[in-house]
Amino acid sequence: MPRIPNTQALSVRQASGQLPPRLRVLYISGQQRIGGWLAEALISESQSDVLLEEAVGAAAGMARLRDEVFDVVLAGHEANRLDAVSLIAGIRAGGSDEPVVVLGIEAENELLGECFAAGADAYLCAKSTSDSTFIWTVAKAVQRTSLTRDHRRLVESERQRASQEHQEADQLLQQQRTVVNDLEAVLTQATGEHLPRGGGPDAADSACHLTRANSIAIDLARDVPLPPNLLKHYRELLRAYVIMGSGNLTDEMAQLAEMLVSAGISARQAMRMHLDVLEEMVRLLGNRSARHVIARADLLAIEIMVHMAEGFRRLLKDRQAPSQQMSVLEFAPSAGARAA
Repeated sequence: MPRIPNTQALSVRQASGQLPPRLRVLYISGQQRIGGWLAEALISESQSDVLLEEAVGAAAGMARLRDEVFDVVLAGHEANRLDAVSLIAGIRAGGSDEPVVVLGIEAENELLGECFAAGADAYLCAKSTSDSTFIWTVAKAVQRTSLTRDHRRLVESERQRASQEHQEADQLLQQQRTVVNDLEAVLTQATGEHLPRGGGPDAADSACHLTRANSIAIDLARDVPLPPNLLKHYRELLRAYVIMGSGNLTDEMAQLAEMLVSAGISARQAMRMHLDVLEEMVRLLGNRSARHVIARADLLAIEIMVHMAEGFRRLLKDRQAPSQQMSVLEFAPSAGARAA
């Protein structure tokens, strides 16, 4: 006849297989040592290397938890001598997050809710709990606590990473603002140097013969008021660009650049507007990552500047006199040079 497998032994082996290889257990007991045989079953029935330590009374158990670290805590509940609910509340108040399994003689429907409310991971009636059920309960409590700790570390790591990214974003924005301010200072200095000083003939001659380059420098140094709705429109465009990318907004950016050029808004003003909107967007991110937003915003700024540069080039070409325009053919080498 085929041998019938022992389901109880199989269940115990499966449960013990869910325990970590090494397990340090603190059993807080009272005078009756309720559930003590279940605590000892961890040593005899499980495949793990179990170190079981016992503390008698709530005060002794709390003292051990303050000084040492355990993988799981077993708390015996005796209504008149050792109140496990109060004990768990004290453990959690002290900052310990070890999994706690309560063992009592009351039915589970009498104490389960109170134990969960106090912070326990499980409550078992010692009289009706088998070894396999107990080991399964301990294994799941240990696994749940391990996952909770991993999640807590992951959340903290993400928070630190987001904080670091926000700091890097602030530094990058400050550096970009410094570049814009330095450009403004250079333009102001160049314009001041080109303006005529004094009242002699040379000064009058210089005033009458300001070069076209000097006139352009003066125009660039003079800010034009921004249209009222431009900031709102650019904010919406930047938000859409961060989400959709550049491929879907090429026409909108070309139109915006054309409008900026037609209105006489300088690239310096456009960049300052970009930084104002980007700084506001990064601030509203809160704890979320800022790296993606900064990367997309830099691409948008580059694309806008390229469109504006092309627009200014066309505008300058239209304003130049035909005699000052240089044909592409003038750059071609002569026939003699090609032959040589």
